[in-house]
Amino acid sequence: MDIIKGSSRILGAEISTDIHCSSKYLPGKDASYIATVAFEQVAPGFAKSFNKGDVIVAGKNFGINSSREQAVHVMHRMGVAAIIAPSFGRQFYRNAINNGMPVIECDISGIAAGDELEIDLVAGRVAVPSKNMALAVPPLPGAVRALLESGGLIPFLQKHPDWNLGAEAA
Repeated sequence: MDIIKGSSRILGAEISTDIHCSSKYLPGKDASYIATVAFEQVAPGFAKSFNKGDVIVAGKNFGINSSREQAVHVMHRMGVAAIIAPSFGRQFYRNAINNGMPVIECDISGIAAGDELEIDLVAGRVAVPSKNMALAVPPLPGAVRALLESGGLIPFLQKHPDWNLGAEAA
């Protein structure tokens, strides 16, 4: 998972996934259904035209005020490969990593809908090859990449029951 390739799908700034991807707003509906209507209020038809492996490219503060992990589960159901934004809501950012969703903080200037992206999590690079554009971003730490490769925090801990955070931090 060190290199992610996908087509860019654009969303605006200040997107609260609590509103657009949470089962809280659709009582009795599951993540599979919500994935078919996610982001409908801000981008009509977004989920219906989304293809597995696409990358969400959003404005600043994506996931702001979001404390619900269901938002990440819904985006996994949609097939989101990664999310790029200049900034994220802190709770959403952590929920995304804990649930195996790559999130990259990056200047999105110059990225347009449909651009084919290449994201290198190790080197810290977001590229749009057709535009000869490469943006440097902070590489994700090895521990974060290990969580993402395992599918999130719980699968990581299941695979590594003897892992010791104290020893890793020392």
